Amino acid sequence: MRPVRLMKVFVTRRIPPEGWAALARAADCEVEHWDSDEPIPAKELERGVVGAHGLLCLLSDRVDKRLLDAAGGNLKVISTMSVGVDHLALEEIKKRGIRVGYTPDVLTDATAELAMSLLLTTCRRLPEAIEEVKNGGWTSWKPLWMCGYGLTRSTVGIIGLGRIGQAIAQRLKPFGVQRFLYTGRQPKPQEAAEFQAEFVSTPKLAAESDFIIVACSLTPATKGLCNKDFFQQMKNTAVFVNISRGDVVNQDDLYQALTSGQIAAAGLDVTTPEPLPTDHPLLTLKNCVILPHVGSATYGTRNTMSLLAANNLLAGLRGEPMPSELKL
Repeated sequence: MRPVRLMKVFVTRRIPPEGWAALARAADCEVEHWDSDEPIPAKELERGVVGAHGLLCLLSDRVDKRLLDAAGGNLKVISTMSVGVDHLALEEIKKRGIRVGYTPDVLTDATAELAMSLLLTTCRRLPEAIEEVKNGGWTSWKPLWMCGYGLTRSTVGIIGLGRIGQAIAQRLKPFGVQRFLYTGRQPKPQEAAEFQAEFVSTPKLAAESDFIIVACSLTPATKGLCNKDFFQQMKNTAVFVNISRGDVVNQDDLYQALTSGQIAAAGLDVTTPEPLPTDHPLLTLKNCVILPHVGSATYGTRNTMSLLAANNLLAGLRGEPMPSELKL
């Protein structure tokens, strides 16, 4: 009896237990992985993918032509444990007939919750307030000390009314937001109806919003979208939040807008690069709150993402429909 030839799977990082268990149960696969929580060095990744039939990667792993060449002709499936795919050379992947799985929907709620947390933390100046408690700056009650900006009767602009943008709007509505604006590639009247959101141009959204939340995908059209011109159109009392991708924002222009008083404050869960160097000018500002890209960081969400990524990979290797396949 001829032995069954196993399909090689390479995993670029330790992944949460539910996803790992699904891969371990796959009798038709031989699984290798980079046994660390830290990113795999490029040379190790190139060595690891040689001859692989399937690759399970994270958003910090750049899958480009060089890596695909290193993998060779066996590679049939790439499964990324992310909703974003800007780290994948999609045109090159498409040329080679490789299928791609990703993890949309399952991180929507966690990311929307984080967006709300970051917005409230930034607009109510919570890091500053905590620091004042610790350093003795809290003395007596003062009428205007530590005042920030409230959501009640405000106008909120959302750049990108996709799954996450809608989930953010749903959570904002009970705070008494008076008006929602949104911008994107095209109007979404059905999705916008729940919030009576108005589709407007990007300059109009910038000029009329009290709070702006960036929740769009990174595309050639959105790269650098939030730049000097954008910030100059904003109110000087406006708060800017980005939970999409760092490259949507020109960070030098954001720094100038924050230091000059052009805008009131900013909260970022994504930056360029990631991690942001500890000596970056934005980290010196009290009116800029920066988080280390933790939008989906709940135990439940990360486990669900890993399981979906594993199931996408296994289905693709077996020639079956993936639970979540990116159509190329």
